[in-house]
Amino acid sequence: MDKVYHFLTIASLVLYWILVAGVTLRVVLKRRAVSVSLAWLMVIYIVPIVGVACYFLFGELNLGRKRAERAKQMFTPFGDWFRQLNHCQAHLPAQVGSPIHKIDELCNNRMGIPALSGNTLSLQASPDEILRSIIKDIESAQTSIKMVFYIWHPGGLADSVASALIQASKRGVEVKVLLDSAGSPRFFRSHWNSMMKDAGIHVVQALEVSPWRIFLRRLDLRQHRKIIVIDESIAYTGSMNMVDPAHFKQCAGVGQWVDIMVRVTGPTVNVLSAIHGWDWEVETGDRILPQLPECQIDDSEAQHPVQVVPSGPGMPEHMILQVLSIAINQSNKSVRITTPYFVPSADLLEILKMTAQRGVNVELIIPHINDSIMVKWASKAFYTELLEAGVKIYEFHGGLLHTKSVVIDEEFCLVGTVNIDMRSLWLNFEVTLAVDDVKFTTELSQLQQSYIDNSYCVDLENWNKRGLPARFFERLFYLFNPLL
Repeated sequence: MDKVYHFLTIASLVLYWILVAGVTLRVVLKRRAVSVSLAWLMVIYIVPIVGVACYFLFGELNLGRKRAERAKQMFTPFGDWFRQLNHCQAHLPAQVGSPIHKIDELCNNRMGIPALSGNTLSLQASPDEILRSIIKDIESAQTSIKMVFYIWHPGGLADSVASALIQASKRGVEVKVLLDSAGSPRFFRSHWNSMMKDAGIHVVQALEVSPWRIFLRRLDLRQHRKIIVIDESIAYTGSMNMVDPAHFKQCAGVGQWVDIMVRVTGPTVNVLSAIHGWDWEVETGDRILPQLPECQIDDSEAQHPVQVVPSGPGMPEHMILQVLSIAINQSNKSVRITTPYFVPSADLLEILKMTAQRGVNVELIIPHINDSIMVKWASKAFYTELLEAGVKIYEFHGGLLHTKSVVIDEEFCLVGTVNIDMRSLWLNFEVTLAVDDVKFTTELSQLQQSYIDNSYCVDLENWNKRGLPARFFERLFYLFNPLL
């Protein structure tokens, strides 16, 4: 019997060695940032077995065979639709400011999506204002309502939105709602799910979480977009999920979530509708290409060009990261960023440091208390080198600051669903708007300033006095940044 145990022990060690060696080769041979590969190797070696399992679950961008094939087939028809926008009167390259012009060139060359003028933008920063505005527009809907959200959490005014959708469906409006499976489990267990379906609303669960699928596609790949399109004439996007903050995660100890949404009218609405159509087809196989915008442009009015920048599996890789890099590198005076989760790639970290070192005022606003312990400590691992480079870091004390925004030189801005972390910039389905509108940008910058007024500025001298336990946790969780 001892010989059997000895043989099984040796066999298990050999098999484990072969497994680790195989995974190591796969990590090394994959084309990705060296820092990411090294981080994965450290996770695999420091946390045996668990590290290997984590790599199989989270290590590679795997949409799943059916969805991947569907996304590949979709690229041509959607690309053809996007390229037709270049012949629309709303595409006015000469009217687009130089920062957006370069972003327009990138998005146009990589995906066929041009920046479009003739939009109106309304910044909404109060949860009550956002939800009541959405309800009002739903109540006025005549033909269609399309939604995609990461989280739908029943309670408060979110229930009023659901009720408004049910009433809209009953009066003949076609309603399509796409919700992420991992982000909205409470909704799918609630009575609202069945009530909405019974009313004729098409409710679809995106990227369904199931123990049978964990090795068929990457488990933490999520549908993170937030888009509403009503009658192909009004759209919303931004950082806020379909939740009422007063009824959401009240026991998490982070305070209420602080978010924004942008209400849009004009030709950009049709582009956001096409992004919803992309997501709908990836999940269901049903193609819904929206109508092309009519693009009646009044030359006497400000044009407000907006570039829609989507990202996610099946779309050109790293497009939002490239847009963010272009925007920051073009700054001359200031860069102000708000993000709830800050775990940048090595390249983005160097861009931020270099920008501050060339004399640009770089400000980073993040929540003091985060709902993710791992992200909280991993974020702090970057503080020292950022502060030494001259980046100003503010920790917001008024709740969980969930707004995702970037303001450059107070002249143009980026706003949408994108966090400054590896998952948002490399993995998830995301969308952001690049807005060349000084008035809107000024309004967003003033909102960011209100966040700073309710924040603590991290001082390098005091930061360097933090204790050894804090330094240990920073470095420990920094090792897991590929998972964050």
